[in-house]
Amino acid sequence: MHAPHTQDFELGTDRVAPGQQADIGLPITTMATGYNSQLAVRVLHGTRPGPAVFISAAIHGDEIIGTAIIQRIANQLSPETLAGTLMLVPVANIFGFLSHTRYLPDRRDLNRSFPGTATGSLAGQVAHVFFSEVVSRAALGIDIHTAAVHRYNLPQIRIAAGNKKLVELAMAFGAPVIIESPLRDGSLRSLAHEQGVDMLLMETGEALRFDRLSIETGVAGVLRVLAHLKMIDADDGLTEVGIPARSNKTQWVRSPRGGVTHRVRKSGDAVRKGDLLAAVAGLFGEEPVEIVSPIDGIIIGHATLPVVHQGDALFHIARVDHPERVGKRIENLAEAIYASEPEGFAETLLDEDEVL
Repeated sequence: MHAPHTQDFELGTDRVAPGQQADIGLPITTMATGYNSQLAVRVLHGTRPGPAVFISAAIHGDEIIGTAIIQRIANQLSPETLAGTLMLVPVANIFGFLSHTRYLPDRRDLNRSFPGTATGSLAGQVAHVFFSEVVSRAALGIDIHTAAVHRYNLPQIRIAAGNKKLVELAMAFGAPVIIESPLRDGSLRSLAHEQGVDMLLMETGEALRFDRLSIETGVAGVLRVLAHLKMIDADDGLTEVGIPARSNKTQWVRSPRGGVTHRVRKSGDAVRKGDLLAAVAGLFGEEPVEIVSPIDGIIIGHATLPVVHQGDALFHIARVDHPERVGKRIENLAEAIYASEPEGFAETLLDEDEVL
């Protein structure tokens, strides 16, 4: 029998009692209209002691899949049955979110602006509030990103190298691929690492679009991590999800010429060195050039726009052992998710005009 929680959780000027939830608006800055802007956070404060975890989305304002994932999580969890505290941040960059852009109005990248300051640039002010009020109160964060416009990322988890605890949590998440990637100065992951806050970064899908594979994988993964941390009463899935592929080396494949591409491979496909990925030709289809994989691995990202310049990145490939096994697991995952689609449902991607 677990001892009950007796302490309130404080965020900003608000207090949340055990077994309660609250939607809190953290003041950020004054906008050009003269009105204040806020960072929206839902706090679920459990009835039993446990870790504090935050889940965030849309640090880049056009990367909205995480918003959908957090909405689903918010509707599935209740503080009455929770151990520890969960902070949900569906939109970290509210300015870019409103304008459907990656950046803030000051043209800065929020994920290169940490830790920020209360008196700095707009990006710096957002970064300061987000980090000082939310991130610093957590033991773990799950930050959800997508590929850029006209690109698609296979669901994947990125972690700092050499952290066994993060490997365990990433395995519980159960995305098809785990990538140990370096930390970038000014990024949320880098500052969190310096402050002793563990971070899982999910990359999945495409900017300004929803797709069911990304959303379902994200929701299931977050719930398995919370189960692994004993925050919710559920199976962490480590025995049934299967072992994700792990990679510490990825490679971009770029277009050898400008023109129009015709892809024969996509994200999730297993490839061997020399396999045909696409062909790119001129406006009349003249002088086609074949593009082949430089390594054995899994395609973890691809360009969705066929019109390219020379040097444009077309495919992102993660080097993995036994890529065919990983590719089969991804097929099985996709089949399981789409098996429940209603009859006649063909289009799984919605553009921003349909996201109402």
